[in-house]
Amino acid sequence: MSRPRYKRAAGEHAAEEPEAPVVLPHVVMQVAEDGTMTVAVDGAPHLPEPFAPRWRRDSFAAVLDRLTDQHRSPVRVEVREADGTVFTDIITPFRRRAVPEPPARPAASAPLPVLYGEGFMPGEDVAIAVVVAHGDAAPDGTMRGLVTTEQVAGSPTREVILLGRVSGAVTIGHPE
Repeated sequence: MSRPRYKRAAGEHAAEEPEAPVVLPHVVMQVAEDGTMTVAVDGAPHLPEPFAPRWRRDSFAAVLDRLTDQHRSPVRVEVREADGTVFTDIITPFRRRAVPEPPARPAASAPLPVLYGEGFMPGEDVAIAVVVAHGDAAPDGTMRGLVTTEQVAGSPTREVILLGRVSGAVTIGHPE
């Protein structure tokens, strides 16, 4: 079966253009005996975010969701277990539905969620994660992180983290 020919504009060359092969990103996940996992995409290491823990077997789905979302295409996956077993599959991107915007809240509605932390250096910059803002610690080393209800609702765990960038102090909790 021959390729269909298209009418070319005047002056265009009629030379055949080679067809590009279909190539999927190749993801290799190497699982160690302790359950930790390394990931490579097309031979290049694919690392967790800075300061995030190493990937483990249970982060398999999250890693693949992120990769298919980044590439906006299916990926060819090869999982190499510590015992030498190898599994291969093609993983397609998750179809995301449009999320409706939350209704606007009147300004005088419920109070904003607040998380308090301690152990920070006076005046140090303290990250509030999911990082939506930065605030300064009070002179006594305390921090009051203000987040909106919508920001907290955007987190599947509904957790907020206060991280002192100088002291290393960390407070993790659910805002009141």
